Amino acid sequence: MILFTPTLILRHRKENLKKCSLRGLESREDFKFFTYPTDPLPPLNNYILLTPDAPTLTKNDASYGVFLIDATWRYAAVMLNSLKAPHHFECRSIPSSITTAYPRAQNEPHGLASIEALFIAYLMTGRDASFLLNHYYWKKPFLEKNRESIDFLNHLE
Repeated sequence: MILFTPTLILRHRKENLKKCSLRGLESREDFKFFTYPTDPLPPLNNYILLTPDAPTLTKNDASYGVFLIDATWRYAAVMLNSLKAPHHFECRSIPSSITTAYPRAQNEPHGLASIEALFIAYLMTGRDASFLLNHYYWKKPFLEKNRESIDFLNHLE
């Protein structure tokens, strides 16, 4: 069994927890949640930040921990800018072929719900993703919309 570095989630303090797709993961030992801007982060040099404008994640990135910003697009941009100076981390993206099932008002063309991005990142890096969508309201439509891509990712060596 491969042991992976805990997944780090930086959640904006104004994030609406009633709508948060990551609910239910807070009590897991393999997840560490931090509140922006109050909680200090651990060193991030062995982590990959999931962000839309970066090279695509690959199996070669499996040795890194997964780091995710959980916020609206407007807040996420501010949070990312505040992280760049004191921290060093790699950035990766989810393939643009993956589409969200989360209904949203923003017109972010490749924007995924946090749990959707995390699910795909786990598949792509060989982590166990089986539990991630258990509490996600749009699980079924997300899996249906992305069936071919997910099947492909599940069969990567």
